[in-house]
Amino acid sequence: MHFSINRQNFIKSLNAVSRAISSRTTIPILTNIKIEVSDTQLTLTGSNADISIQTRILDSDTTAELIIKETGGITLPATFFSNIIKRLPADTFELKLEGLRAAITSGASSFTINGQDIQNYPQLPEVEDAESLSVSAAQLTDIISQTIISASTQESRPILTGVHFQLTGDSVKSVTTDSHRLSQRIVTLTGADAQVNADVIVPAKSFKELGAMLEGQDRVVIKLTANQAVFDLGNTTFYSRLLEGNYPETDRLIPTESTTELMINAMTLLGAIDRAALLSHESRNNVVQLTMKDNTAVLSGMSQEIGQVKEALDAKKVEGDDLEISFNPDYVRDALRVFHDKEVELQFTSNLRPFTITPAGETDNKQLQLITPVRTF
Repeated sequence: MHFSINRQNFIKSLNAVSRAISSRTTIPILTNIKIEVSDTQLTLTGSNADISIQTRILDSDTTAELIIKETGGITLPATFFSNIIKRLPADTFELKLEGLRAAITSGASSFTINGQDIQNYPQLPEVEDAESLSVSAAQLTDIISQTIISASTQESRPILTGVHFQLTGDSVKSVTTDSHRLSQRIVTLTGADAQVNADVIVPAKSFKELGAMLEGQDRVVIKLTANQAVFDLGNTTFYSRLLEGNYPETDRLIPTESTTELMINAMTLLGAIDRAALLSHESRNNVVQLTMKDNTAVLSGMSQEIGQVKEALDAKKVEGDDLEISFNPDYVRDALRVFHDKEVELQFTSNLRPFTITPAGETDNKQLQLITPVRTF
């Protein structure tokens, strides 16, 4: 293998595949990056067994300045190789194999790195017969950002660390819950070129990494198999294993009626909770309290050691029964951020039952956040 390439262009691809590489792996070769060169392209692959990312640089891409002199492949220590490339002095660099050693030159600088045979690197999953459809990258970003916040980070219930992703024709439903909160987003796909029915659980960590790669993309082709989800972003392909098992039935957790309602701008409420959390974070239970009485709403937080805060909320509407409810401010802050500057409705049934946050006027639960209150007595 022997090639030369524009360094900055190569670094973009290197950064993309590096998202899949972890130093904590039981398969030592997966701490390496796989580099392959064919007659027409250079391919980089990174994997941690759960996710794999492969990106291609074509010799027809003039910005890459890729000149292929000899085909071949090798795997090189990812962190060390990446640090070298990012610090080379010239705009281009050249890489040439000498057995299982890679000689890298750029300007007056030269390195030699020991590598391993690509035959020892695990093969990527085969997905030729998978069902596939093309979706808007913007819609996929919307789905991911609004639901991964409620996925569990505790491995005691692995199924809850995933995103329940259901495709029905041209509609997708995405749900997460960690048993303390729930996020749901239902979207009708625009420009979908196929009707696919699928019910899978994608690890939230995979979706988080995928979401970071969607900026600047127009369309994404999704391919689903029995144990893999594959997202084709043009010259980059993202592979994720799927979680096995049955996701809990979450529809029954969503209240169908309410006794108290609060309408307020999401950013206004977020700001008030930020201030209340300054004190709640200093207390042992990290709780803030919302009191709704006589068509007014007051948010309060307290720390025995520091003091307390009270703030009358600038609400658009407070209706229904009087209510005093306590909750974890961090959960509600995460939920409010997905609504940006929209007016939202908080609907309550009692101080011990979960409450919902939805866009004002929306009644179909297509964009919903659900929070379980904290018992303080």
